[in-house]
Amino acid sequence: MIRVLVAEDMHLLREALVSVLRLEDGIEVVAELDRGDEIVETALDTAPDVALIDIDLPGMDGITAAAQLRRVLPRCRILVVTGLARPGNIRRAMEVEAAGFLLKDAPLDQLVTAIRRISEGERVIDVELAAAALKGGASPFTRREAEILRLAAQGSPAQEIAERLRLELSTVRNYLSAVVAKSGARNRVDAIRISVREGWI
Repeated sequence: MIRVLVAEDMHLLREALVSVLRLEDGIEVVAELDRGDEIVETALDTAPDVALIDIDLPGMDGITAAAQLRRVLPRCRILVVTGLARPGNIRRAMEVEAAGFLLKDAPLDQLVTAIRRISEGERVIDVELAAAALKGGASPFTRREAEILRLAAQGSPAQEIAERLRLELSTVRNYLSAVVAKSGARNRVDAIRISVREGWI
């Protein structure tokens, strides 16, 4: 039996996915949730074999949650789903060793097949997404810069970011200035817009 966790914030889509998976032989949905910051704790409680994770989740984006899940529960295989083929997102998913990457509008039978293949140790990446990944440019940011920009994109002010990451406020401001310069943006808001568009955060 393949134990599956589904993390998707769109209620109707999540219900449809769960309903389809529950009709499949050999697949058991052990958890369904709508927030990224609940994935790790839920996975530790339910021990899924495969975690199907949307990128755009409240609380914590799906790729960051996937990276944490890989650290604490490495046997759980991760299938990332997204509505947009942003090159940076695909590369980020590969960096956290996601076993699969599919578009949300993929046929349901393709999704089920991907879950089965992933559970057997294979990797599954949508051809369209793989092509998009090759087209886009790599992120210009260091890991720390990207982490700080993601927090800023979630609305955290510099002081809060500094406290959360145990950094000096001046250090956080220097990182944000570097991000603006590296992205060719006019300001921090523009840097966030560009970085989201390119899939760098």
